[in-house]
Amino acid sequence: MSDRKRRSDCPVSVALEILGDRWSLLIVRDLMVRGYRTFKEFQQSGEGIATNILADRLQRLKSSGIIDAESAADDGRGIHYRLTEKGIELAPVLLDLLIWSARHENTAAPCALVENLAQNRDTVLAETRRRWEARDRTPLLPRFQTAVQSTNGEKQQ
Repeated sequence: MSDRKRRSDCPVSVALEILGDRWSLLIVRDLMVRGYRTFKEFQQSGEGIATNILADRLQRLKSSGIIDAESAADDGRGIHYRLTEKGIELAPVLLDLLIWSARHENTAAPCALVENLAQNRDTVLAETRRRWEARDRTPLLPRFQTAVQSTNGEKQQ
């Protein structure tokens, strides 16, 4: 827990102080479902995060106990990031955000996949935790391809 001065002690407000910017949950997503663990992988995720912002968010997530930084086993100079127990407990939040957003906004997530995730929520969350415990970097979800708008306004894949 952080000893920083908070706006309020409301649990939602406290959570938003930790995770409420546009990048933090995307970093958690990349760790959790894409198997990313290095600065370079986060930077190349396709979200367009600037290196200074990425470095700041990784430090904030580490300071908040959401992630840990470990020396790379294959190269002691490299750093691998990993979710902590506190971080993996965000899995239901991310899953619900994905389902909510895909149901109510125009996203690249296929409808069938979203409904499958919603119907098999407990199984998806158990598999997410299993992969975290096993340090399995296999992506849990595919990377969603951004749909391109045609000149007549229709979506194209």
